[in-house]
Amino acid sequence: MDLAAISTEFVKVTVVARSGGTTIQLAVPPQFAFLLTDTSPVTEDWLTGEWIAPHGRILIGPNGGAVTLIEGEYTVWIKFAGGSETPVYRTGTLKVY
Repeated sequence: MDLAAISTEFVKVTVVARSGGTTIQLAVPPQFAFLLTDTSPVTEDWLTGEWIAPHGRILIGPNGGAVTLIEGEYTVWIKFAGGSETPVYRTGTLKVY
């Protein structure tokens, strides 16, 4: 995804959680991290998003976003609680120009 630094938009990640083959709704909001480095996120990197099934999403940008990103190429991470598991996934790249 490409995004202008002056734009405020939702970043969305598709997440489908299943239990025994049945899709389940996740109640705890997803968390996102946007990193300029190849490291794994640490506690202070995580930002809270929301579920709009089947997507986790977070509003980013200067007009009310959870964070405003400067120009660069970010690795996007998502984590969420799913029963006894807390999966953490690197989901792709966000280019901010």
